[in-house]
Amino acid sequence: MKFTHLIEINNLGNPMIAPLSRSQLWHGLVLRAERPTLFLISLDSCEITQRSVEGLSRRLHFGKLEIVDEVRFKLLDQVHYHVPQQNDIPVSDLTMTIEEPQAGALFVRFAYDDYLDTPETAEQGFYNDFRRKAYKESDIDTIRMIRQLAEEGQLDSPMQ
Repeated sequence: MKFTHLIEINNLGNPMIAPLSRSQLWHGLVLRAERPTLFLISLDSCEITQRSVEGLSRRLHFGKLEIVDEVRFKLLDQVHYHVPQQNDIPVSDLTMTIEEPQAGALFVRFAYDDYLDTPETAEQGFYNDFRRKAYKESDIDTIRMIRQLAEEGQLDSPMQ
């Protein structure tokens, strides 16, 4: 299933919504990779097993389920999550890309891909509709948390 959606970050026509800078948004997206327990309530813990300027490798613990993934960064532009095939978990990717069609008008494009390109059955279609809704809600929650952290001044300086 491939699924893409866009979330508007700065609505330049609405002064009621405090705008985020590209830097704040970027730091928030990186923080989601660095400290995912802030963003995913079902996640029990995260262990970063390898780190570099380009990204990191992690072990995520959801109860007894452990998922290993890799996160790659394109500075101020994109965060890419890759889950390799492991046990019953198929390969999948999530890419979060910052878009700025005009100065200050920020969006984040969320693109999911599980590499299953076979035609959907009715049952798979029902399940995939549920997944798309869950992904979208999770992404809205991610932006909500980034806004909260920005309001608290936690995204104004580079990550430690």
